[in-house]
Amino acid sequence: MANLTLSIDDDLLKQARRIALDRDTSVNQLVREFLEQIVQGKSRKEKARQFLLTTRFPYDPTPLDRDSIYER
Repeated sequence: MANLTLSIDDDLLKQARRIALDRDTSVNQLVREFLEQIVQGKSRKEKARQFLLTTRFPYDPTPLDRDSIYER
Protein backbone atom coordinates (compact mmCIF):
# COMPACT_ATOMS: atom_id res chain seq x y z
CA MET A 1 0.00 0.00 0.00
CA ALA A 2 1.34 3.42 -0.95
CA ASN A 3 1.62 6.40 1.38
CA LEU A 4 0.25 9.80 0.43
CA THR A 5 0.95 13.21 1.95
CA LEU A 6 -1.79 15.82 1.79
CA SER A 7 -1.82 19.51 2.59
CA ILE A 8 -5.19 20.66 3.87
CA ASP A 9 -6.55 23.58 5.85
CA ASP A 10 -6.25 23.21 9.65
CA ASP A 11 -9.96 23.81 10.19
CA LEU A 12 -10.86 21.21 7.61
CA LEU A 13 -8.63 18.67 9.33
CA LYS A 14 -10.22 19.43 12.70
CA GLN A 15 -13.68 18.89 11.24
CA ALA A 16 -12.57 15.67 9.55
CA ARG A 17 -11.13 14.41 12.85
CA ARG A 18 -14.45 15.10 14.59
CA ILE A 19 -16.34 13.21 11.90
CA ALA A 20 -13.88 10.32 12.09
CA LEU A 21 -14.25 10.21 15.87
CA ASP A 22 -18.06 10.20 15.57
CA ARG A 23 -17.83 7.32 13.11
CA ASP A 24 -15.27 5.44 15.19
CA THR A 25 -12.69 5.49 12.39
CA SER A 26 -9.67 7.50 11.26
CA VAL A 27 -9.25 10.41 8.87
CA ASN A 28 -7.09 8.09 6.79
CA GLN A 29 -9.99 5.63 6.48
CA LEU A 30 -12.41 8.44 5.61
CA VAL A 31 -10.15 9.59 2.78
CA ARG A 32 -9.62 6.02 1.56
CA GLU A 33 -13.39 5.34 1.48
CA PHE A 34 -14.07 8.66 -0.25
CA LEU A 35 -11.55 7.88 -2.99
CA GLU A 36 -12.96 4.37 -3.42
CA GLN A 37 -16.46 5.79 -3.85
CA ILE A 38 -15.26 8.25 -6.50
CA VAL A 39 -13.46 5.54 -8.46
CA GLN A 40 -16.37 3.08 -8.21
CA GLY A 41 -18.84 5.80 -9.16
CA LYS A 42 -16.97 6.63 -12.34
CA SER A 43 -16.66 2.95 -13.12
CA ARG A 44 -20.42 2.40 -12.70
CA LYS A 45 -21.21 5.44 -14.81
CA GLU A 46 -18.90 4.25 -17.57
CA LYS A 47 -20.43 0.74 -17.51
CA ALA A 48 -23.92 2.22 -17.74
CA ARG A 49 -22.84 4.50 -20.57
CA GLN A 50 -21.34 1.60 -22.51
CA PHE A 51 -24.46 -0.49 -21.93
CA LEU A 52 -26.69 2.25 -23.30
CA LEU A 53 -24.45 2.81 -26.29
CA THR A 54 -24.28 -0.87 -27.21
CA THR A 55 -27.86 -1.93 -26.45
CA ARG A 56 -30.32 -1.82 -29.30
CA PHE A 57 -33.75 -0.78 -28.16
CA PRO A 58 -36.81 -1.57 -30.25
CA TYR A 59 -37.42 1.54 -32.28
CA ASP A 60 -40.17 2.17 -34.77
CA PRO A 61 -39.45 5.30 -36.81
CA THR A 62 -43.05 5.49 -38.04
CA PRO A 63 -44.45 8.86 -36.99
CA LEU A 64 -47.45 8.73 -34.71
CA ASP A 65 -50.62 10.57 -35.52
CA ARG A 66 -53.54 11.39 -33.28
CA ASP A 67 -55.75 8.58 -34.63
CA SER A 68 -53.16 5.86 -34.07
CA ILE A 69 -52.41 7.06 -30.56
CA TYR A 70 -56.07 7.07 -29.56
CA GLU A 71 -57.10 3.99 -31.50
CA ARG A 72 -60.22 2.47 -29.96
